[in-house]
Amino acid sequence: MRIDIKASGFDLTEGLREHTQRRLQFALGWANHDVRAVSVRLSDINGPRGGRDKRCRIRVPFPGTRNVVIEDTEADLYVAIDRAAERAERAVVRRLERLREFPHARLVGREAPEADVVRDAVAAMGTD
Repeated sequence: MRIDIKASGFDLTEGLREHTQRRLQFALGWANHDVRAVSVRLSDINGPRGGRDKRCRIRVPFPGTRNVVIEDTEADLYVAIDRAAERAERAVVRRLERLREFPHARLVGREAPEADVVRDAVAAMGTD
């Protein structure tokens, strides 16, 4: 799994980068087969004014469906990363369960096989 981490409004330290990678590997490492890439954006919304303004935004793309996007804002960036990683794990679990529960087969250039059965049944009713 490729993890792309970028920071906005401050310098990304090596410790922060390692913490983010470690948390995401722990949270999503089990889904390496399904999750190929994760994008993380860390930002300081208010700049030097302080307050609850450190944001962690995690985006997990899934081909053929909408991306999983999680945002968390806290006073401490490490806490925001931890909470966002936990929420991303739960969201990815739900998404994968739904995708496995309802596989959508694409039928290109032809009708579904059930349509033939329905058409034959309708035709049989009309010939009495």
